Amino acid sequence: MEGAFKSFDNECDVLRNLRPRNLTKVISSCSNLDFKALVLDYMPNGSLEKWLYSHNYYLDITQRLDIMIDVACALEYLHHGYSTPVVHCDLKPSNVLLDVDMVGHLTDFGIAKLFSAAESLVQTTTLGTVGYIPPEYGLEGLISTRCDVYSYGILLIEMFSRKKPTDEMFAEDLSLKGWINESLSNAISQVIDANLIRPEEPNLKTKVQCVSSIMELALNCSVELPEERICIKDVLSALKKIKLQFIANCRTV
Repeated sequence: MEGAFKSFDNECDVLRNLRPRNLTKVISSCSNLDFKALVLDYMPNGSLEKWLYSHNYYLDITQRLDIMIDVACALEYLHHGYSTPVVHCDLKPSNVLLDVDMVGHLTDFGIAKLFSAAESLVQTTTLGTVGYIPPEYGLEGLISTRCDVYSYGILLIEMFSRKKPTDEMFAEDLSLKGWINESLSNAISQVIDANLIRPEEPNLKTKVQCVSSIMELALNCSVELPEERICIKDVLSALKKIKLQFIANCRTV
């Protein structure tokens, strides 16, 4: 209970000054001694988790690109569009909600960190979700905007492979990143979500090239050393270019 109330207070601190830009809009709140809740804008299409892993739902490549661009826009605003950086700290499919137009909105700021003007790195004892947090966060509790970039890279891989970083196939020396890295040169089609490609379709090569570029970008986001990770502004720019190239190539097939 104490932890839940602390999370609620933290989320209020973060969200009270943010203006929605692919973030879930806070309509109101309810707070008394026994009950605390945030009233959020309703997202009729539910979470990205549902769309990725429920058999009754389907997202094509363009829809997945659009949603990941939406998430990158949200992170760009948090990292660079506010007076001081905000680090979400828990980026994963269940924390991306989809509105009636399938636009992605980042939600759940219960463990987010609001930096002061002089800070670029802070330490915390609160951990995000296993599989999505970078090494410096998991081992030392060190938080920076590059932590969100790492998590974004893992989410980007998951979005187009439909494999969770905690999948049972990833054990001992094999990880989600390692699996993708090994497949990039000669077996990328084997790691792409089977729902996205069919061997007989005419634009198969275009789709494979597109996802290959996405996976390369995702690996650049999720390198081990935080100072070597690409910044979210460059991620957003690269992803928009990949989408435009994909659309142009599909038209010529």
